Amino acid sequence: MGAIASMTGYGRAEARGGRLQVVVEARSVNHRFFEIGLKVPWGFTALEPDLRRAAQGRVTRGRLDVRVVARTVGAGGAGVRADATVAAAYVREARGLAQSLGLATDLSLAELLRLPGVVTVEEEGAEAEAEGGLLLKEAFLAALEELVRMRQSEGALLAADLATNVGALEAWAAALEAVLPTALARIRERVRARIVGLLEAAPVDPTRVAQEAAIWAAKSDVAEELARLRSHVSQFRALLGAGGAVGRQLDFVAQEMHREVNTLAAKADDGDLVARVIEGRTIVERLREQVQNVE
Repeated sequence: MGAIASMTGYGRAEARGGRLQVVVEARSVNHRFFEIGLKVPWGFTALEPDLRRAAQGRVTRGRLDVRVVARTVGAGGAGVRADATVAAAYVREARGLAQSLGLATDLSLAELLRLPGVVTVEEEGAEAEAEGGLLLKEAFLAALEELVRMRQSEGALLAADLATNVGALEAWAAALEAVLPTALARIRERVRARIVGLLEAAPVDPTRVAQEAAIWAAKSDVAEELARLRSHVSQFRALLGAGGAVGRQLDFVAQEMHREVNTLAAKADDGDLVARVIEGRTIVERLREQVQNVE
């Protein structure tokens, strides 16, 4: 049997660098199509298209919600650098000027540090942004893989349950088909007795009565519906065997099963048939609920 996946899953991962720690949490739930909601810090919004493409490459159906948290770790902040060459040039020129003017005043360290070019402040924005982008992609892909693994694990359990229930439906249809001749005979006899009872005071043509009873019983014959139901069961099994993203197709086949069983319920004119149809409807409803979670 091919592998199918559930649409519900959860994944969490974190990546840590010299300045940042990025944590990604991803959750998915049932949805008719693929949809993704991203909550990323302000500095990472430019990466959203890449993240969406990566998600679409691993998840084909379901509502995916991703939350990203970035925290500063380590020293971080800005870097301060003093340029000794520039400072020495200031001192040399200042001393030369003081000597030529006959001044004794020299530069203090505090005054020197305030002069242009002696001290520079290097912001780490670009470097930190680059590091954060790499960390985010790393954590995002890891969280996505964990979510996919959970969806596949849930899908294996779901596939087994679906196979069990479609087997139960197949057995139910075979049992109903086996008792159908007896049920139709009961219907014919009941209708014949009813016609005779209504026409007690009038001459009754036995042949005509038998014909009317047969016509009425034919309206309750569900052999065609059972044949179509068996065909749907075969289609359902084939889709399960193929695996992959077959949720929509399974849903369509389950709806067709539901329609056939509803027709069976409308046509059944026998107590035993009605009870059996209710049992079949319960199995089909269970299948319809289960396939809603298949990717």
